[in-house]
Amino acid sequence: MSQDEDERGVIERVGWLRAAVLGANDGIVSTASLIVGVAAAAQGRTDILIAGAAALVAGAMSMAAGEYVSVSSQKDTEKAALDKERRELDADPAAELEELAAIYQARGLTPDLAREVARQVTAHDALGAHARAELGISEAMSARPIQAAITSAVTFSTGAALPLAASQLAPMDLVVPVVGVASVLYLALLGAIGAWAGRAPIWRAVARVTFWGAVAMAITAGVGALFGVSA
Repeated sequence: MSQDEDERGVIERVGWLRAAVLGANDGIVSTASLIVGVAAAAQGRTDILIAGAAALVAGAMSMAAGEYVSVSSQKDTEKAALDKERRELDADPAAELEELAAIYQARGLTPDLAREVARQVTAHDALGAHARAELGISEAMSARPIQAAITSAVTFSTGAALPLAASQLAPMDLVVPVVGVASVLYLALLGAIGAWAGRAPIWRAVARVTFWGAVAMAITAGVGALFGVSA
């Protein structure tokens, strides 16, 4: 695989990678936080299982619906912008050609070269050229609502299942520390995988997801312990 093909592959992964990382991260943090909070309030294992399972199902559905609505809105915006650009191309192609040439010139090409590049890309795919240069829309980066929704639901469920499984395998008096430590390790692994897939710095991603995940679980455990003592 050439370097250009590899770079295109990274760009094409951005859409689903965002939804996957967000889904799994939210699944781990929200479910682990709920389990830690319930366990800190001295609830029984059955209560923990019910709360964790409910969080998994509700969270997965919420993530899927939220991603679908959000990405659908983005897709509608892209479609409206492309429709407007298509009308402008039909109404005054010469002006649009000059506009495209001006964009290329602003990016560093000489006037003659910018005009020639604009002419050639317009002849090949006028709308696509304007979408990329003027609107920042490309096929690789275009919104895909169904893909985002399914990815978010599956990855949330996978992420949520990890702390839920840990809570059921750990001794009852150790549920809070076991779920907390296991979830931090899961988050670190998730951050590393996401950074590796996106060719981003791994340690920065690991530190980011583990820190905020630990903060969320600590706060929830504190609230759970407070209510448990008050009960």
